Amino acid sequence: MIFCDTSAIAKLYVLEKDSSAMRTILENDDQVFVSELARAELMSVFHKQLREKIWTRDIFMEAVGQFSNDDIGGFWTWLPLDAIIIEASAKLYTTLPDTVFLRAADSLHLLTARHHGFTEIYTYDRHQTKASPSLGIKPLTA
Repeated sequence: MIFCDTSAIAKLYVLEKDSSAMRTILENDDQVFVSELARAELMSVFHKQLREKIWTRDIFMEAVGQFSNDDIGGFWTWLPLDAIIIEASAKLYTTLPDTVFLRAADSLHLLTARHHGFTEIYTYDRHQTKASPSLGIKPLTA
């Protein structure tokens, strides 16, 4: 049972450094939890591949289709991005040390993980990696 942000699950679909190692972790774990935020963010990652001409439209649509199949097949366990998490994110900034750089979307991933009892997050986002210990969450990579 693991929690991943978008940068980690993207490695299942986008060939990047550590994609093979992360794919092994994702495919061998019994349950992969992700924030609902990852749905939109992953489509943005796919679209970036298309926009930057790394992928053709056909490859883009193949990735979208594979993600949809994985989703329908229950590969991902979606955790809701609800009002409790949004409010916690807004309040977090009032106590966050001024030395911590934390983007709103990253706070939503981290707070979703924490809200559901996770103490670790698979992430390849450098800002989230640096900020996560401030929320008591250990960042992991493959």
